[in-house]
Amino acid sequence: MALAKMFMIFLLAALIATPAVVAQLVSIRISGVVLCSVNGNLDVINGLTPQVFSNATVQLRCGTRNVVSSTITNGSGVFSLVVDSRVNTLPLLLSNCRLVVATPLSTCNASLPSVGLLASSLRIVNIGIGGFGGLINVGLGPTGFILNPNLIL
Repeated sequence: MALAKMFMIFLLAALIATPAVVAQLVSIRISGVVLCSVNGNLDVINGLTPQVFSNATVQLRCGTRNVVSSTITNGSGVFSLVVDSRVNTLPLLLSNCRLVVATPLSTCNASLPSVGLLASSLRIVNIGIGGFGGLINVGLGPTGFILNPNLIL
């Protein structure tokens, strides 16, 4: 167990230190679930558990407003994006990018705000090795979607 943990730390350090060298051996996927909630939690609000936010546009934005990738949640509120690791290195994604739900909350629940958008920073969910040639698979996910009233499309 300790050896496996040490290996993963070494692997993560290598991904950060030499992104240009390993970029062709890395697959980065960002996935998660969007809830119809201002704080993105499963907390009960007004006695009701938030529903999932289906058919919502989720954007990966880097920098100020640059949309790098976009997808739509399925009927269960699940989204998944694959990003080009040659352009979007792991350090860049973690420090300069965030997920933004470009569909207003009022779309899934009319009693929720129509101004502002849900946003979340990214975190590492898992790292694994597999596939042909020892491809490194990095899984990223949201830290938690929170309504930002200042965010616009």
